Amino acid sequence: MIPDDARSQLLKDWLEHQPGTFTDLALLRADASFRRYFRLRRDGESVVLMDAPPEREATEPFVQIAGLLESLGLRPPHVLTHDPAAGFVLLEDLGDRTFTRALTEGAAEGPLYDRAIDTLIQLHRARPVTAANAPALPAYDTPRLLDEAVLFADWYWPERHGTAMEPTQRDTFLEAWRETLEGLPALDDTLVLRDFHVDNLMLPPGEDRGCAVLDFQDAVIGSPAYDVVSLLEDARREVSPDTVERGLQRYFAGTAGDREAFMRHYRVLGVQRTTKILGIFVRLARRDAKPRYLEHLPRLHRLLAQGLTHPDLAPVAAWFDQHMPERLRED
Repeated sequence: MIPDDARSQLLKDWLEHQPGTFTDLALLRADASFRRYFRLRRDGESVVLMDAPPEREATEPFVQIAGLLESLGLRPPHVLTHDPAAGFVLLEDLGDRTFTRALTEGAAEGPLYDRAIDTLIQLHRARPVTAANAPALPAYDTPRLLDEAVLFADWYWPERHGTAMEPTQRDTFLEAWRETLEGLPALDDTLVLRDFHVDNLMLPPGEDRGCAVLDFQDAVIGSPAYDVVSLLEDARREVSPDTVERGLQRYFAGTAGDREAFMRHYRVLGVQRTTKILGIFVRLARRDAKPRYLEHLPRLHRLLAQGLTHPDLAPVAAWFDQHMPERLRED
């Protein structure tokens, strides 16, 4: 069923001016942003159309990162047509079998996560993607990570307490995070996809190794630990401890570098990500009328409580001890 709205009509008008005959247009999904995806047929072949209102979502980053990933030997959907002014991108159809669907159908967790880890190994062992050779990509540095963490203060705190966070609480929250992030050891930067989890990983038909990747338009240059923890500490599903350990060991076996430094990044960025997502999921529920995201809060509470036990998180844990002493454990 096609939504009856102005963007849908613009989409239909746009298709009339594209080469080929288009049929069977159907809404595929909407995601946590303002993007929507449609499946349709062009001259009998199934394709996918991304609808990203240009006043809300730029399509250029998606196309740029798709090309970069292809150059590194990874498997994004191939871009067929791109109209940035209209906000439409016509894409190769990779099918319906996300990792999430495969797991729901009974696929074994371990081998699927092996494929995801192998994709990250390939990405992190490829020619380095740094600010020098990808200047359009922002650095995932302390200011940007702080901007994300503050979503907890702006959205989650009022949801839980019924009032805005006091300015002094906010200042000390950010200072605790600054101290924690700046205390991390140096690691070589890499391309960070930021939303690397089972909802955005695909098993294209006929491909028996690796996986295809979706939803990478917000990629940045930063720590290699971020995408690993995004996969293994999924905000939406429980990952078994055995799979987490297996994934980490497989990653270390396939990459070089300081494991201890990596794990310090992994723990800190895992809690930063959990803190950020608590704010994002409340914002999605309250601002964007998507209450289903609230069902994931108990898992995020557990991840936060567990993560705050690590010594590298001591400044942030101290803030929670003072301002939220329950550390969300009641959930």
